[in-house]
Amino acid sequence: MIKRTLLVGGIAIAALAFAQQAAGPRIGAVAPAFTLPDSNGKSHNLKDFSGKYVVLEWTNHQCPFVVKHYKNGDMQATQKWAADKGVVWLTILSSAPGKQGFLDAAGVNSLRKEQGFQSAATLLDPQGTVGRAYAARTTPHMFVIDPKGTVIYMGAIDSNSSANPADIKGARNHVRAALEEAMAGKAVSIPSSQPYGCSVKYPD
Repeated sequence: MIKRTLLVGGIAIAALAFAQQAAGPRIGAVAPAFTLPDSNGKSHNLKDFSGKYVVLEWTNHQCPFVVKHYKNGDMQATQKWAADKGVVWLTILSSAPGKQGFLDAAGVNSLRKEQGFQSAATLLDPQGTVGRAYAARTTPHMFVIDPKGTVIYMGAIDSNSSANPADIKGARNHVRAALEEAMAGKAVSIPSSQPYGCSVKYPD
């Protein structure tokens, strides 16, 4: 009876841990830790950026919603604006090999050069481990982490969920607004929103 109770208890704890991981981060909670290599082979640990604002951007260059934000340089402009303010912007690729949007390191570097990425690095997550830890569902899916390591925003890049680049004008850039408010010592007025875009192409 004791062994059965321990077994059932262990299963329940494991199930709870899985459910919590699947749920992803919460606003006001510490962001899930991770270590990933970038397209140049350098390893990045989230703890390395303690004391700085960090933006995580899930991407897939073949997704029309990602194309919307890169085609005319809008995402790159937001990346540069953030970088100029000392923000560490990390683009994350969680597409699995053989799935839409997958690129190897050389392919990522070619794309970064071609499209003029202004993010600090593109991190490679082909197993989807970090994407699932963050419950990243779409491309793009954005997370803003404050200098204490707390998640202060997660969701869409902006307030217009169409795939038309023309609709960016006039939309509220949620990531930029969250950073501006937090840096000014204010509470983030919209800490979460519904992410939109293509589904992240995780391994089967």
